Amino acid sequence: MRKITFRQAINEALTEEMEKDPSTVVFGEDVGKFGGALGGTKGLYEKFGPLRVFDTPITESTIVGSALGMAITGLRPIPELQFADFVGVAFDEIFNKLGKWKWMHGGDMKVPVTLRMPSGIAGGAGPEHSQSPQAMFIHAPGLYIAIPSTPYDAKGMLKEAIRNDNPVLFFEHKVLYDMKGEVPEGDYTIPFGKADIKQEGSDVTVIATALQVHTALNAARTLTKEGISVEVIDPRTLAPLDKDTFLGSVRKTGRVIIVHEEPKTGGTGAELAAIISEEALFDLHAPIRRLGSPDVPIAQSMHLEQFYRPTEQQIIEAVHELLEY
Repeated sequence: MRKITFRQAINEALTEEMEKDPSTVVFGEDVGKFGGALGGTKGLYEKFGPLRVFDTPITESTIVGSALGMAITGLRPIPELQFADFVGVAFDEIFNKLGKWKWMHGGDMKVPVTLRMPSGIAGGAGPEHSQSPQAMFIHAPGLYIAIPSTPYDAKGMLKEAIRNDNPVLFFEHKVLYDMKGEVPEGDYTIPFGKADIKQEGSDVTVIATALQVHTALNAARTLTKEGISVEVIDPRTLAPLDKDTFLGSVRKTGRVIIVHEEPKTGGTGAELAAIISEEALFDLHAPIRRLGSPDVPIAQSMHLEQFYRPTEQQIIEAVHELLEY
């Protein structure tokens, strides 16, 4: 099977869905002729023209508010925020409008908005351009939250998001854009609410998202040399959440580590840990471990920022601690 980058997978999904459905439109800051700040929309302007691919002013609240208006009047908007951090500027439009308007109007309207947001630490972008704010929206009923970790998942999940009649927050980790992986040619989708077991194991379960899926897989490969079997699970979507897959794994291994790049306090790991403690507490052989980032703003320095996200070594040490408990 051919290998393409995460960025190419995103671009292919956009291209194929726009070819298939004339109601799809792409817009945001620099997504037109420039092709997106991180290259995700490159070539779309030339292919589909300025009525379907267009730049906007630097006003995230207007971008998201316009997307809602387009969606409820028959279009399938795919707006992009240059950085996921900018959800703060559009917070009311996302938190109170996208996820709630369908239900405020008797469930009669569709809100097919796919809001693409590059997230995560990458190259010294600083504290306002490096965050992973997805945990804030777990507390927002009505919103779907998708976080692909591979080119294969990126294409299939983005196509699923665009076709979905509900609003989807689509987080794309910036470090993953240049990562290559196997992606079939042609049409396929990945259903939401279905986690993926990236590696099977029997001793410890590691639940990870985005870039941390690969950190966990690297740690698992190292631990295999020691005779330790690690199961790595990627939830892929936080809403809807596939509880059955990770609870089944936890019941099998009896040990679990939850890893994410968000700050540990109030991160997605807190919700997953609560679910496990409620529904699989007596299957555990050791306490639940969470590995997140420290509760400090992300450093501007490219060197210091590397101390922010969880590392392979931290996962390895946590696995050893749980096995010794």
